[in-house]
Amino acid sequence: MRRYLRPYRWHYVGLILLGFLGTGLAMMIPLLVQRVIDGPVRHGEAAGLWALGGLALAFGAVEAGMMFLRRYVSSVTALRMEARLRSDLYRHLQRLPVSFHDGWQSGQLLSRATSDLAMIRRFLSFGLIFLVINTVTFIAVTGLLVHLYWPLGLVVATSTIPLAVISNRFTKRFNVMSRAMQDQQGDVATLVEESAAGIRVIKAFGRHDHMSSLFDTRARTLRDTAFDKARLAAGTWPRFDLITNTMLATSLVGGAVAVSLDHLTVGGLVAFVTLQLMLIWPVNSLGFIIANVQEATTAADRIYEILDAKPSIVDRRGAVVLRPESVTGAIRFEGVRFAYPEATDADPDGGAHPDGVRRRSGPTEVLRGVDLQIYPGETLAIVGATGSGKTTLASLIPRLIDPTAGRITLDGRDIRDFTLDSLRSVIGFAFEEATLFSMSVRENLTLGHPDATDEQIRQAIEIAQADFVWELPWGLSTRIGEQGLSLSGGQRQRLALARAVLGRPRILVLDDPLSALDVHTESLVEEALARVLHGTTAILVVHRPSTVALADRVALLKDGVIAAVGTHSHLLATEPAYREVLSTAMDGGSGDGGTGRPGLDPATEQEGALA
Repeated sequence: MRRYLRPYRWHYVGLILLGFLGTGLAMMIPLLVQRVIDGPVRHGEAAGLWALGGLALAFGAVEAGMMFLRRYVSSVTALRMEARLRSDLYRHLQRLPVSFHDGWQSGQLLSRATSDLAMIRRFLSFGLIFLVINTVTFIAVTGLLVHLYWPLGLVVATSTIPLAVISNRFTKRFNVMSRAMQDQQGDVATLVEESAAGIRVIKAFGRHDHMSSLFDTRARTLRDTAFDKARLAAGTWPRFDLITNTMLATSLVGGAVAVSLDHLTVGGLVAFVTLQLMLIWPVNSLGFIIANVQEATTAADRIYEILDAKPSIVDRRGAVVLRPESVTGAIRFEGVRFAYPEATDADPDGGAHPDGVRRRSGPTEVLRGVDLQIYPGETLAIVGATGSGKTTLASLIPRLIDPTAGRITLDGRDIRDFTLDSLRSVIGFAFEEATLFSMSVRENLTLGHPDATDEQIRQAIEIAQADFVWELPWGLSTRIGEQGLSLSGGQRQRLALARAVLGRPRILVLDDPLSALDVHTESLVEEALARVLHGTTAILVVHRPSTVALADRVALLKDGVIAAVGTHSHLLATEPAYREVLSTAMDGGSGDGGTGRPGLDPATEQEGALA
């Protein structure tokens, strides 16, 4: 955490100095009491009594003022550091590749950005300051006790031995429990987030009891771990209290004996006991501070698991800015191969892994040497069986992922030679799963083009047949629910399509963006898209045969390679594998679950559908 503390180092130096000064003033009061008892009280001098009493009161008032200042400044400073760390964490998450997010549970990321940061803030505003101040206070007071009456002072000093032993044992056990509890909080947060997002599915299948049972299991596990932590703390902190009380009783008895033997004055005994009372808070708070330190340490470890992850898709050294006006849209795949690092290994018990990361096993190569030329202004459809890698191929163009071998060029230059921001600014992308955010319709539409004009927004809405937005309560200013669940699937998909075509990007990548539309709306959207695609290089990932009608050429992806490229009619006549893919798509995509129109072979039916 050094780099976050460094800008505020003088704040903390000042806070610690204030703490030392306050401790010094507090230590002066018992010495003044000693002077009062051994001087004015013993000799009956009222004038001296009032003077020393007033001085003690002044010391107390100054100490209280410094305590207020110290706590206020420490809280404000810690809040600023927390805000900066949270901002850095979020920005870093945005830079990490999609594969990183695929491997992490959302609840684990959420708990790190909320509860873990709160633990670090509590340490920075409280634990760090008092860890230093209480340690120095214990050493200084013990030294002063030895100075006042060394036999009893040494007895008090020996209390550090059992304190160190108890603290060491407590620290080791509490550290393990703290990590387990914070991971379990992430598991619970994940389940809550997934249940909220999938509430319609849960209700539709009547599985609320099952999900409640699953939640109860994880919540009980979290509760049991919290109980274990509380039990450990409850068994440890009284031991600290026992040590201080034992030392205090020893001082009272030993001090009384010393006074009776004239080895110590009455004022000296009162000062000794009063100073020793100053050790009660540093010792009794030791357990709490150790717990705070361990929780903050665990939280920092969990946060730096993310911050230490290196973004794999970054700008090359020397990458240049791609100017939209210079883009012609010629795209070429040259020997492109791609293998997902590992295949997800599901947890057989249905729970999260201890560190919140989904385990993977074995690389899976999806693309095995793709060679493909897409000409400027051409619309190319990518067709293939389910799982053939169509979406993977499309995701390579805006560098959502990078090929493991080969390269992709834009206008003859490797796309990795362009900066990420400028490359993605010329590409419009619509995913099969339409993702919307909990913000207004306008903000969702202009996510990639915040400076879009009202006319551009209107045209994009018209192309996507998303005219329903004008009927919403506040039009474009209407705030849609989280993930757009307040809209139908077709409405979400049309808004996502409008977002993709907004600004007429030079390159358009559409991953089956019409799957949730009815036949009539799909026809209208395709007609509007045909006008938009004129002059734009477009790649269509096709899951339904009707979308092929928008394409100038079709590429068949099979076994990780481009098996054939040509017009729809040519492939339909010459490629049995192409006919099989389209036939399967027609069979699986029919609304009534049937196999199309009776009496027609697949090829004839496809021609009729596309006509």
